[in-house]
Amino acid sequence: MDDWWVMLPDAPAAAAVAERLDREDVRRVPHASGRPWLVGRWDAGQEVSARAGEARIVLLGRSSVRAGTLRRRIERVRRPAEAERAVTGLAGSFHVLASVGGRVWARGTASAVRRVFTTHIDGVPVAAGRADVLAALSGADPDPGALAVRLLHPPVASTVLADRTYWRNVRAVPPHEALVWERDGRRGPRARWWSPPEPHLSLTEAAAQVRTALTDAIGTCTAGGGTISADLSGGLDSTSLCFLAAREADRLVTVHWEGRDPDNDDAVWAARARAALPSATHLVLTGEESPDWFAGVGGLRLPSEEPCAWVRDFAKQTDLLRRVTEHGSRLHLSGGGGDEMFTPFPCHLQDLAATRPWQAWRLLSRQRHQWRAGHLSVARGVLGRTSYRRWLRDAAGHLPLPPPSGFTDTLGWQPEPRAPGWATPEALAMMTDALRCAAADSPEPLAPQRSVHCALQQVREGGNTIRVLNQTLAGPDLALPYTDDAVVTAALSVRPLEAVRPGAYKPLLGAALSGIVPAHLLARPDKGPYDADFYHGLRRHRGELLALAEGSLLADAGLIDTERLRRALRHHATAAELDPLLHTLGCEVWLRSLDDDGPAPVPDPPAATAR
Repeated sequence: MDDWWVMLPDAPAAAAVAERLDREDVRRVPHASGRPWLVGRWDAGQEVSARAGEARIVLLGRSSVRAGTLRRRIERVRRPAEAERAVTGLAGSFHVLASVGGRVWARGTASAVRRVFTTHIDGVPVAAGRADVLAALSGADPDPGALAVRLLHPPVASTVLADRTYWRNVRAVPPHEALVWERDGRRGPRARWWSPPEPHLSLTEAAAQVRTALTDAIGTCTAGGGTISADLSGGLDSTSLCFLAAREADRLVTVHWEGRDPDNDDAVWAARARAALPSATHLVLTGEESPDWFAGVGGLRLPSEEPCAWVRDFAKQTDLLRRVTEHGSRLHLSGGGGDEMFTPFPCHLQDLAATRPWQAWRLLSRQRHQWRAGHLSVARGVLGRTSYRRWLRDAAGHLPLPPPSGFTDTLGWQPEPRAPGWATPEALAMMTDALRCAAADSPEPLAPQRSVHCALQQVREGGNTIRVLNQTLAGPDLALPYTDDAVVTAALSVRPLEAVRPGAYKPLLGAALSGIVPAHLLARPDKGPYDADFYHGLRRHRGELLALAEGSLLADAGLIDTERLRRALRHHATAAELDPLLHTLGCEVWLRSLDDDGPAPVPDPPAATAR
């Protein structure tokens, strides 16, 4: 997708920047003064805007409000921060952009599906919804230090690099904060617009909120009428979205591609779901009808604002969107984010031990055999109260160690990262420095509770991914309703112990959709594995992957040792050793896309060629 927007301050010097973006197909929204405010290219169907006095507000994305209602909501807005009250309670996923007497308020979503980035061009502060747009306008180069962090697995960029991008001199506004400008473009005080909820609700109370939030989220997807499509993997997350969408959509198309693992029973559960959705059109693709993972990755070029690990199945996603486009779909739903929202992380036991130690110990005593852990190791893991700052410092020292294993390694603030086996000493030094610098800033965790912090961290990693996919995939946009802010807030409001029940799989989601999804489908106890698909794709496309190591731009940047990478690809490395591969591939493809001077995201070639 080639949608983009640039925001300018209400200052005379901004006119020159606006002129560089001026083209016939570019949309323009002025400040109340008449000076340029928003310039860009976006789908008019994704915009809801209103004016009242000197207040201007534009919502870009999916929302549940109409222009007339939005205008009434901003009639009393006199300061930029008051614009946030005007959108309180709205469902969807959208940017909030407001100009009040020339002072500006701009924010994305807490899930990072939508972001705000900033830089200076000829001394003028400029903001945008895409970092690469600002990089192109300013001639910024890629940041090797950020790329080094991106090579880590599990990923930590969403927290360690919360205010950085992959471009030098282009900064990011943290997802929970808003950008505030005074009229002359001076940066206002830091403004938090979203805070995580206190996990205090019973399962019944939280389920009611999740039901409402998910229903409203799907409503923003179907409100435009016409045909929408959705994944129907057979897993509980995608199945639930399909049943919600079937109630509202004019026409629903579902897609299921069959995995190769004989132990994967997703196909059985997907067939049961299709039988209960007779009004929908169902597409079922065998392994031979859909591209393998890693297909075409050797020649892939994806100019976007940052690297994307999903280059692994870019061909598969492209094929999927082509098929649903042929059936008239204008929006495709995915169940991404459901695991993070409805499967409490083991570190919730740390939270419990801090407030109810005896209850935590009784629970641990019952479950430690399942984890194959002794009393002493479990006690040490659960009772250790490491601060987030200390966790970052410790993680920086552990980067070159083998991948962690065992139950107690899941109790940190988030999954502890490791450097890939092919990282160079220079890359390792950059990674270590980034984590130590993050710790030195005395950072606050995303939430006081480890389990909530961990969930938000992983949701934001997914939000970054879906944002980049929507910038690069052809066809209808992808929507992840589970990452809509209202859904995230509702799902994280439950007491973790209520969302972990013996014998029940994702009990909060099941309780929320009782009566909407058939009970026999809500009773599914697990999800299917896809390891066989990974290794099948790896075997068939090993040649393409090895070719990427030849003339590697990551190697030229001093970040990877190509001989060690080739060795891992050739010698049947373990899954743990290959886990970082996707991030390495994403970074390599991204650098090659920039090196090939791919399509510029802004319409002025002389000013827009990223280097």
